[in-house]
Amino acid sequence: MLLGYARVSTAEQDVSSQVNALRRAGVRKIVEEWRSGAEERPELEKLLNRLKPGDTLVVYKVDRLARSLRDLLRVLDLVSARGAIFKSLTEPIETGTPAGVMLVQLLGAFAQFERAIIRERCEAGRVAAVGRGVRFGRPPKLDRAEVLRLVGAGHSQSDIARRFECHPSSVNRLLRPRASKAA
Repeated sequence: MLLGYARVSTAEQDVSSQVNALRRAGVRKIVEEWRSGAEERPELEKLLNRLKPGDTLVVYKVDRLARSLRDLLRVLDLVSARGAIFKSLTEPIETGTPAGVMLVQLLGAFAQFERAIIRERCEAGRVAAVGRGVRFGRPPKLDRAEVLRLVGAGHSQSDIARRFECHPSSVNRLLRPRASKAA
């Protein structure tokens, strides 16, 4: 039996092109997942546990199955241990032959390399953005100058917290003397 696996990294992405390609290839049972390849993938694990001898696990592309060589080899070992084979629709790979096993391992190594390069570029972009003064994360809920003005005008920390819709401990933390960065 042909069993398909389609994965995208985020809920905002769409698996339909993968699913359509799998259907055109004759795959009728398709598992879809919206998770990074670096995270746990419960749907993939369930699919792997359902494999029987003679089944074929089909993916659109190898990097949809795993983003590290270690993970790819783990998945391929599970597929093989269940008497099944693995096939990619876009790469000439089928683990029914020694050459196919070698190709899938090479592609897994390249996928892991690509992921490391992407991570490196993202980190360089973050460092450059911070250097330009970009602040990441949620904007602060409290305006320190406004809180100090309100305290000076006699408002309690609880009143200020209600006004800014935050917990009084947040106001208290903002009012604490700041520690020196040189320490």
